[in-house]
Amino acid sequence: MEWLIIAHSCPDVGPVFLPLVIMFGVLMAIGIVIVKALICCKVFAKAGYCWALGLLMFVPIANIIMAFVLAFGEWPIHRQLRRLEQWQKQ
Repeated sequence: MEWLIIAHSCPDVGPVFLPLVIMFGVLMAIGIVIVKALICCKVFAKAGYCWALGLLMFVPIANIIMAFVLAFGEWPIHRQLRRLEQWQKQ
């Protein structure tokens, strides 16, 4: 009988716990989006493209197209390296 009195005297943690879990989830999602944006922009910048093209990875159809461009297209950095090698041979 004593445990019933203790259980009823404890406040309900639901109204406090649920908003904390939601805020944590939202903050984690924002963090993941920021990290993904930084990574995608850095990949495009290192490939020789404009860094802003990395933001296209968030657009549903454009992300597939840009993945193909990165995988099968000629990167500007390789084009510039080939020109420098040809210039050096002359």
